[in-house]
Amino acid sequence: MKLTVLTDNVAGPGFLAEHGLSYLIEVKGKTVLFDTGSTDVFLENSRRLGLDIPNKIDEIVLSHGHWDHGNGLRYLKNKTLIAHPDAFMKRYRQKNNSSIGLQLSLGELSQRFKVVVSKKPVYIGDHIIFLGEIPRVTSFESKTTNHIDGDGNPDFVADDSALAIVENNELIVVTGCSHAGICNIIKHAMQVTGIGKVKTVIGGFHLTYNDEQTKMTVQCLKTLNVETIFPSHCTELEALCSFSSEYSIIQIKTGMVLIL
Repeated sequence: MKLTVLTDNVAGPGFLAEHGLSYLIEVKGKTVLFDTGSTDVFLENSRRLGLDIPNKIDEIVLSHGHWDHGNGLRYLKNKTLIAHPDAFMKRYRQKNNSSIGLQLSLGELSQRFKVVVSKKPVYIGDHIIFLGEIPRVTSFESKTTNHIDGDGNPDFVADDSALAIVENNELIVVTGCSHAGICNIIKHAMQVTGIGKVKTVIGGFHLTYNDEQTKMTVQCLKTLNVETIFPSHCTELEALCSFSSEYSIIQIKTGMVLIL
């Protein structure tokens, strides 16, 4: 599997960065764009890498309906877009009611893309699976939220999903923000695929501090025998330091090409 970092929070030499995430994923002849960041940074970085994204990708997968993962959809069209049905809802920050949802509505996106919505897993070829809605089974993840929906109710981002990639009877999990909890996501990926060996987990882990939740997450990853991790995007420095006590990690930067 080849993963190219088109958008992330930290710039690699000669590349742009923004608060957002976009990965180009290539597996055995299948090419998927996972998230688009918040602007056209993913396209500019792809051009600097010599990639023609509009003609290269087969499908687009949206991890969840937040601006920093999906507003870049404004710059694409005529592709299949796969997402959870709740990804297109109105959503806001609780502290000031500022919008954190997608700029384009479902109606507008449906004019640009063939939109496929599903709460259940969707197989994208033989080796890539959109995991759909993630069951929240751990005792320490996804217990609080700073977001509200259009009716003012707490928004726990039920649409948060991820990709499971299967190669050589091993599992690679690619996540956007892990609002559902990174351990919940991995456990669901293992259940959906029936594969117990987790080679790699990469993406945003949505952890900020070296607190009890982060420590329990680290222990969970060890218990699940996750071999390597690449926490990025919404994984803050204190949490990264906690992970580094058990894993050898690197800082993910735009322009990186990882063979996983």
